[in-house]
Amino acid sequence: MAIDPVTPTTASSGSSLYASAPTTAPKQVMDGSMFMSLLVTQLQNQDPSSPMDTNQMIGQTTQLAMMEKLTAMETTGTENFSLQMRMASAALVGQQITYTGKDGDTLTGLASSVSYAGPVPQITVDGKTMPLDAVSGVSTKS
Repeated sequence: MAIDPVTPTTASSGSSLYASAPTTAPKQVMDGSMFMSLLVTQLQNQDPSSPMDTNQMIGQTTQLAMMEKLTAMETTGTENFSLQMRMASAALVGQQITYTGKDGDTLTGLASSVSYAGPVPQITVDGKTMPLDAVSGVSTKS
């Protein structure tokens, strides 16, 4: 059976599909896949007459597991903080709040609604929208 040669695919302009090899941006974060890649590379390049100590390998595997758990804890902490901001801003609806205006003045008004569209909840006070972190005080409606 004859095997046909593979011909490169060309774009509509007639040039090859990739002018150069695709590049990837270097990782800025040490994650589990990077750690595992380093471990595999280390095992592939070790001296056969002097293999890696099993204690070192277990230690590195333990470090990987700890790193993954810490990453998961960080994610959980971020999600919890986001939920706390949402709950705090929802509790402000119907309350008299004091906040810092765009010009730096301290203002007071009734919080009427909350929007969760952005990373920080936005509170509407007397028709003006401001981020939750602009609120400096809360009192019951008079």
